[in-house]
Amino acid sequence: MVTPEVAPPGRDDSPTRPAPADTASGPGRKPPAARRGLREQARIARVLGLTGAILMGISALGSAAFPVPNPLHGLRVIGLPARNVTLAIAVTYTGLLMVVTAWLWIARMLTARGAVHPAPERRELARTAVLWGIPLALAPPMFSKDIYSYLAQSATLARGIDPYSIGPAQALGVDDPLTRGIPTVWRDTPAPYGPLFLGLGRIITAFSGHDVVLGIAEHRLLALAGVALLAWVLPRLADRFDLDAGLVLWLGAANPLVLFHMVSGIHNESIMISLMLLGLYVMLGRDDRVQPWWRITLGAALIVAAASVKLPALLALGFVGVYLVRKRGEERRRNDHLRGEERRRNDHLHHGRVVDWVIMTSWLTAIAAVVFSVFSFATGLGFNWLRGLSAPSAILSWMSVSTDVGLIAGQVGRLAGLGDHTEATLALARGLFAIPMGIVVVALLLACLRGRLDPVTGTGAGLGAVVLLGPVVHPWYLFWALLPLVATRAMPRYRRAMLLLSAFLALVVPPTGADFIFRAFQLPLSVFAGLAMFALSLLVVRRLLRAPTPTAPAS
Repeated sequence: MVTPEVAPPGRDDSPTRPAPADTASGPGRKPPAARRGLREQARIARVLGLTGAILMGISALGSAAFPVPNPLHGLRVIGLPARNVTLAIAVTYTGLLMVVTAWLWIARMLTARGAVHPAPERRELARTAVLWGIPLALAPPMFSKDIYSYLAQSATLARGIDPYSIGPAQALGVDDPLTRGIPTVWRDTPAPYGPLFLGLGRIITAFSGHDVVLGIAEHRLLALAGVALLAWVLPRLADRFDLDAGLVLWLGAANPLVLFHMVSGIHNESIMISLMLLGLYVMLGRDDRVQPWWRITLGAALIVAAASVKLPALLALGFVGVYLVRKRGEERRRNDHLRGEERRRNDHLHHGRVVDWVIMTSWLTAIAAVVFSVFSFATGLGFNWLRGLSAPSAILSWMSVSTDVGLIAGQVGRLAGLGDHTEATLALARGLFAIPMGIVVVALLLACLRGRLDPVTGTGAGLGAVVLLGPVVHPWYLFWALLPLVATRAMPRYRRAMLLLSAFLALVVPPTGADFIFRAFQLPLSVFAGLAMFALSLLVVRRLLRAPTPTAPAS
């Protein structure tokens, strides 16, 4: 006689149904030994990712984007990784590859309709994401030095100087500890961020002063609060669109890009995107009914607050606005029909009457004006922040199509003997690419108005067009499109593309957040060594997977 198997949590075995035997009980049903093997795969994947995150956290002591001077120099034990940066970067790449591989492995076990046994359930996925994030949250910042610009620009504002007019080097001085960690290209650049973010930064500066390490810790707490809000709102958007909350949570909040660039890199997208998605959820509600005005007002204020961190978030307000106009038109037709007053109407009335457009546009515009004014005048600088919006275009981003076209056109002109007109061709290309960007956004707005597109998908696709056709593209800018899209009905269709894009972008930024111009040998050596160590880890995983699975004892 075989001992009955105990049903694991989440499996529906009624008391009247006989316990399954050690053989398959039906077509497609795996035997208990195979199911135990699959459970072991899920556990190995979680441990692989955790091991990679721990390796990244430890090696960050040598490979991180440190301030100048490095506060770890001279310390006996904790400063050892900084003495061999090449090895530290190699170990970081090993851990990075382990985290990305484990994330893809677990994502493969999940479906759009729920976790298929033995895939981790939602609570297990949340615990796994938290465990992977802890080593990165305790380590020095990696992948970007933007945090030092945040600190310097906030300190500039705290001193009563306009950070939207001059850069940190002019405001604080080149030898100021808050300025020395900023890459040279950004030291003379005015702040490109909105008034809410610099206002929060000024509060942080009041506590940290010139202590760079304390300022980094406080900004990281702010970023972690944004990630926590993201983890709260994504499953609720998933429920609204009939998607599995666990899958959306894993593809969104547990995405390696979030772990590497929000938790570790401390980018302010953690605040911008979380507030934007929360505003969308508040305005849309849990179903397709038009929400009361107080929810529309609160949600709009949250979206404008997100735009007060980075202005492109304001695009979400346009998509949810046209959606609400259409829904009000639909409700009016339905109410007229119920009252027996149905009559012939023009097709445009289905999309909302003129009065609906006037009311919704006026109300949302008024909310935007009020919220922007409150944040702008709270900084004491008014709307000067609008002048800094073009600051990011000061650099040449290889991921920007418009920038690449402008640079190639300039080089072609030089080869043809027409002289060096690269600046003119660059400005022309960037300006011309604004045309298809506008066309795409308008087309998406019309699709949302006609009911072919929901506002969250429209927001993600519209922000994707703004990023890809814009003058500057950084890997973390893809958050603007990726995170809204993971919580929409379009996600199952483009899930594989999202996974591949996230994995690729997680690998393209070196952990030091700096270039290797005077040490070009270091990065390829580190990458090759990291790949070798990663291959060894895969051999260990393969051996664990091939290990015999213990069978249930017979009685």
